[in-house]
Amino acid sequence: MTDVSITDFTYQYPKSETKVLNNLNLTFKHNHFSLLSGPSGSGKSTLLYFIAGLYPRFIGNDATGTIKFGQTNLKDIPLNQISRQVAMMFQNPNQQFAMDTVIHEMTFVLENIRTEPAKMDAIIDQALTFCGIQQLKSRIINTLSGGEKQRVALACIVAMDTPVIVLDEPFASIDPGSRIDLIHKLKELQEKHGKTIILADHDLGNYQGIIDEFYYLDPKSHRINLLNQQEAQHFFDNFESTQTINKQLNLPPKTDAQSILKLRDFKLSPHDSLLLKLDHFNFYKQKTTLITGANGIGKSTLFNALTKLLPYTGTILYTDKNIKKIKPLNYAKNVTLLFQDAENQFLNVTVKEELDLSFANRFNQDYTHEQVEQMLTKLDMQGRDDQVVYSLSEGQKKKLQIVEMLIMNPPVLLLDEPFKGLDYKSLRLITGFLETAKTKYGQTQIVISHQLSGLEDLIDYHAHFENQNLTYQGVI
Repeated sequence: MTDVSITDFTYQYPKSETKVLNNLNLTFKHNHFSLLSGPSGSGKSTLLYFIAGLYPRFIGNDATGTIKFGQTNLKDIPLNQISRQVAMMFQNPNQQFAMDTVIHEMTFVLENIRTEPAKMDAIIDQALTFCGIQQLKSRIINTLSGGEKQRVALACIVAMDTPVIVLDEPFASIDPGSRIDLIHKLKELQEKHGKTIILADHDLGNYQGIIDEFYYLDPKSHRINLLNQQEAQHFFDNFESTQTINKQLNLPPKTDAQSILKLRDFKLSPHDSLLLKLDHFNFYKQKTTLITGANGIGKSTLFNALTKLLPYTGTILYTDKNIKKIKPLNYAKNVTLLFQDAENQFLNVTVKEELDLSFANRFNQDYTHEQVEQMLTKLDMQGRDDQVVYSLSEGQKKKLQIVEMLIMNPPVLLLDEPFKGLDYKSLRLITGFLETAKTKYGQTQIVISHQLSGLEDLIDYHAHFENQNLTYQGVI
């Protein structure tokens, strides 16, 4: 029996005046699927890191209280044995990969838990099959989409076969169909293989009828409460009320007059595999265009081509100039990419250093320091000047990354999954900031997002990526 019991547990980050977790007393039950929810940055990830044995090992100070697996105090388990008890799937899967290819990564994972070499191939094949990614076995991890990486991370956990599995916002980069599939895969691990599942998510979609317990981390008291059926239903109903979208959109004009980026005889074929072929496609000035499509179809690859990071055939025109004839630095000042992984955008150590760098290198003076401070306050990011950016939660990293890009305020901003890890309140604030950048400063925005709720006020046009084609749709 592997209950995970937490007793009198309190944690406060170094130099912080606030307890992020305050006198927690709860038990995640053996062979149950437990959902932990709460706003971005409320402390969900911190608790999971302690349960997985990563904290205090990789942080400066310890918590008070105890975490037990069954009757065994986590601190009494040798460090080299913890990975036999619990496996963790991060919100950002890049943080847990150490090798170049999928097969090498899974072999590395099994070697670390001292699996017999003769058994490895069968275990790996079984895990890949379970997660539906046998075809990715020999792929280089860095060439995978965010959603494909999430499936690889889950396959590694399945291969480890630990009694306890903790997952931190595991579906942030996944299309709706894949999300439903993976939630049911986790349920199968719980019901048929006896796993204890502890999953943190602020997105409550598709969990109703699946989970056994619903826990909520209150951002004011910093305590976790087990919700009864009525309380849980209230949260599900409130969430569902924000998810209904069926907005009619105008189709863009058929003329080129209002376009800012034009693709002509365009073909995208990385690794000799055709992803996209377009005879004629326009992105329009001072509009926000949403791009949707399944995981791994080539959306992020298209952004890399639009920013001259990947080769393509055909022509891309920016304000009627072939981008191949525009100097790289000059083009980068005009067409800028917000990376899916916020950490790839950071160059410095602290929040203040990051913001100062954006102010020093911005392309115009549109945003004042006062405006930026107001945005940070609304996002609950104020007073974090000296905090190391890599110690922020994934949602907080995303908020900082977007504020930095708004400071830069390029004429064209490409945003790759900009709402990943954000709760609904934060998402609505961010869409408001982007709307201001568009309407007040004339910014053109192209957005890749699996998260659709809350975007209806921002989006002008919707293009769907499917069957090596990109076509405008009249509805979102």
